[in-house]
Amino acid sequence: MSLQPPGIDPASLGKVAVLFGGTSAERDVSIMSGSGVLQALQSQGVNAFAFDPAERNLQELKAEGVDRCFIALHGRGGEDGTVQGALELLKIPYTGSGVMASSIAMDKIMTKRIWRFEGLPTPEWRMVSSVEECVHALTALGAPMIVKPAREGSSIGLTKVTDASQCAAAYAAAAQHDPEVLCEQFIDGDESTCPVLIVDGEAKALPIIRIQAPDGNYDYQNKYFTDTVRYLCPSGLDADEEAEIQREVVRAFKTLGCRGWARADVMIRKSDRQPFLLEINTSPGMTGHSLVPMSAKVAGLSYEQLCVHLLASASLDSVR
Repeated sequence: MSLQPPGIDPASLGKVAVLFGGTSAERDVSIMSGSGVLQALQSQGVNAFAFDPAERNLQELKAEGVDRCFIALHGRGGEDGTVQGALELLKIPYTGSGVMASSIAMDKIMTKRIWRFEGLPTPEWRMVSSVEECVHALTALGAPMIVKPAREGSSIGLTKVTDASQCAAAYAAAAQHDPEVLCEQFIDGDESTCPVLIVDGEAKALPIIRIQAPDGNYDYQNKYFTDTVRYLCPSGLDADEEAEIQREVVRAFKTLGCRGWARADVMIRKSDRQPFLLEINTSPGMTGHSLVPMSAKVAGLSYEQLCVHLLASASLDSVR
């Protein structure tokens, strides 16, 4: 696909607060994202300033006459519907999904339940609350198995388990971030991601990015702080295969009631090329290593144009 850069008058966007930082485990990534967004908006003539909810009360947004917010927060307290709910009460339009979709998408288990009900492909899973249940999950799902917190992002607290002896450490690593721990069937194949962007009122899938990480280890360090990961965009996938995955990702986006933008992570099983939806991020990263800007660039939008487009789409659940 090819997108036309939006012709938006920066003055029409009013006074803008870029929300980043926050209190989640992804604070450092959020600061990188928000700093990039802020610089991009200011370079396009937008009256934007930084706002860290960890340091300031959200009520100050109203007092300062903010017209809209760009949410560059990641993780709990920023991506899970809580900040979105506060902005709804303050009647300040914001980027991204509303309260319900943000809350559901942050919870990987609830997301998978809805996708499964709607017939969307997602790996088998078990929710566990003890090491013993984690061992039982490994027996049921088979090895390898992924163990991760149900409500974290950026691969925080994630472990790939190949033997029952690893379950205790894997469960502890996940449980320190969330009492709800997800055990998920491992899909051997191509790791990929596909952004979705609302364009002219319609959800459009952007070009897929295929991810090649050292030893298949696309962890927190490799995501943000190394240059050893290869990102293929165009993906190199068969055109029909890419189109089918894009259709599934748009369905996944719509099923959860997402709006604005998002990014879905997909594994393509090597044995039969079946795609599986892992999760969807409703406040994707906007760092120098982030994937939505990479895909948008291939579709014809620069980082700066993408930021302005997203900001212009800011809205409220109560005003649709």
